[in-house]
Amino acid sequence: MSFKTIFSLTVTHLLVGVIGFGLGIYALPILTAPPAPQANELSVLSKSAVFTAEFTKDLKGSDALHWGEGEVAIGDDHISLLGSLAPGPDYKLYLSPTFVETEAEFKRLKHTMKMVGNVNTFDNFIVKYSESIDLQQFNTVVVWCESFGEFITSAKYR
Repeated sequence: MSFKTIFSLTVTHLLVGVIGFGLGIYALPILTAPPAPQANELSVLSKSAVFTAEFTKDLKGSDALHWGEGEVAIGDDHISLLGSLAPGPDYKLYLSPTFVETEAEFKRLKHTMKMVGNVNTFDNFIVKYSESIDLQQFNTVVVWCESFGEFITSAKYR
């Protein structure tokens, strides 16, 4: 085989490997996610909500791979979403005392936030939290990808 053929085969095989690895990272959280909560369960929780907010795709820090949309309900011991998030690994739900909508803002203010729990589903979620968290100290719900340090979405609830 000629050098040109070997080089071409090496480059194409590496490219396919990189694309496959990237698709695997994207697909794995979708394949391993537990079943999402049903809309009727979320409807019951939203009726007892202390605050509500809306995730939208038009935030400065959101893009085609990092977004959320839907109605967020904040109750005395849970935060729920009737909507969807872009799939990804290791999502965490935070409460912030300041509205943030970019990765830079999140990183700058992370020390002022309270991590509530893990988000394991991408179509609807319910995250339970300790009643010791004072919702009045915060005004924003934030979804953050801990593994890759990526801002996903946020919503101001008061």
